[in-house]
Amino acid sequence: MKDQYEGLVNHLLTGGISLGQATEVLERSMIQGALARHGGNQSAAARALDIHRNTLLRKMLEYGLATSRPRPRRKSPGRAANSRSRRAGAA
Repeated sequence: MKDQYEGLVNHLLTGGISLGQATEVLERSMIQGALARHGGNQSAAARALDIHRNTLLRKMLEYGLATSRPRPRRKSPGRAANSRSRRAGAA
């Protein structure tokens, strides 16, 4: 495995690939692979990559792997009412 890695690094260097470009290719490939392996489940893919789910989403948007930001989840009506009353009492 180490020999293959060193061969890849040598190939990238002789091909004129910058560190930023190589990092992008590696991250994009690993994210695509993790998402495919986990059936598109972002939480499971993020765990497999050992990154936070928000970081995964940001990188997916950066690399064009997600069409848009997901809508934020709404609080249930009971929780929304509780947070409003707490804010009103604190003012």
